[in-house]
Amino acid sequence: MHIFDFFLGRNRHTYLVANVLIVLVVIFEYATHGHMLSASNLHNLLAGNSYIFVLTIGMVLVVIIGQIDLSVGSVGAFVSMTMALGMAHGGIPFWLAIPASLVLGGCIGAFHAFFLAYFAVPSFVITLAGMLIFRGLLLWESQALSVPVPTQFQFLGSGTLPYFGRFLGVDIATCIFGLCVGLIFMCDQWRRQKNIARAGAQVRKSSFIFRCLLLFFCVSVCVWLFGRGPIGTAVPLSALVVFILAVIYHFLLQRTTFGRHVYAVGGNPVAAHLSGVNVQRIQFIVLTNMGVLAALAGILFTARATAAGPQDGALWELDAIAAVFIGGVAISGGTGSVIGGVLGALVMAVLNNGLLLLGVGSDRAQVIKGIVLVVAVLYSLLSRQQRNVSFAQKLMRSRAFMTQNFPH
Repeated sequence: MHIFDFFLGRNRHTYLVANVLIVLVVIFEYATHGHMLSASNLHNLLAGNSYIFVLTIGMVLVVIIGQIDLSVGSVGAFVSMTMALGMAHGGIPFWLAIPASLVLGGCIGAFHAFFLAYFAVPSFVITLAGMLIFRGLLLWESQALSVPVPTQFQFLGSGTLPYFGRFLGVDIATCIFGLCVGLIFMCDQWRRQKNIARAGAQVRKSSFIFRCLLLFFCVSVCVWLFGRGPIGTAVPLSALVVFILAVIYHFLLQRTTFGRHVYAVGGNPVAAHLSGVNVQRIQFIVLTNMGVLAALAGILFTARATAAGPQDGALWELDAIAAVFIGGVAISGGTGSVIGGVLGALVMAVLNNGLLLLGVGSDRAQVIKGIVLVVAVLYSLLSRQQRNVSFAQKLMRSRAFMTQNFPH
């Protein structure tokens, strides 16, 4: 038994990504002379990349079922432009425009899902067509002009947790948010321990205590980093939205029948169908859900940018897909987690932010992100091959033992 398996569990790739994230933060903190972990920069990092986090959460489910969605950037930009035009010229109030945009995104996702699930059109083809269609519609309806959004709507992208004062120099609202985060993860760890004990396996209390202490330390550090800054640099509202989505989708994948069916469809759709799983229904729900989250990503981006532009959404899908693969979701589907995907998106966000602080040009930044993606995918493939070889060796040993002790 490896020491990391004993203390941290067997999801080794997730912990590797977390360690890589910590190393990157330390390197950029040193290289930028303390600017990386400043409260204002962390606020900008989360608020400025919230749309990528939202897209990544949805893309995790898409890749787990063995599909891909290339249209999310165009869909998010088209929906946000339609919403901005409706508010600017149609008199639609912002509180009505937001749910209407989510419904529009769901309809677009259902359009893709219909051809995938019921006509077996490959997701690569139908979403590529969707990318071209909605990119063209975006340029047509915008007439190559940006459309500003109301001030009330901009609060969703630039707002922070309410200010209730400070406790020991730390923002109280940030402390409350950190406490909620810690309690949610503690409950998740406790439930995991109970499930292990219920299955008859040995429960390691030392592992549970170590995880809780590590979690408490990480949350405390994050609360201190965000809460010590001036007013307006606390946790952004968009980060709160991302956190709520991550908790909901993590629960759906890990704790519900729907989540088990998603993994089953990605692992082997034929076997899943023979086991009674409605493969078409799962594919339809996942692609429709991706459309809703693409619309939400467009809303968050537009609220942050204060206007919807004709060039919005460019390469969003590539950032989301890269984050998913860096987070350990298998290219062939069937494995992966929302937590890993969010960590992968954090790695991409830290890379973008750190390279920007260092003044690295966009050309070299793209090269560096591409290298990180290749390394992450290679590690995922090699680790999976190692597990397969290990299983084959065990099988050969068992056959040799049976031949030696029970000859024909």
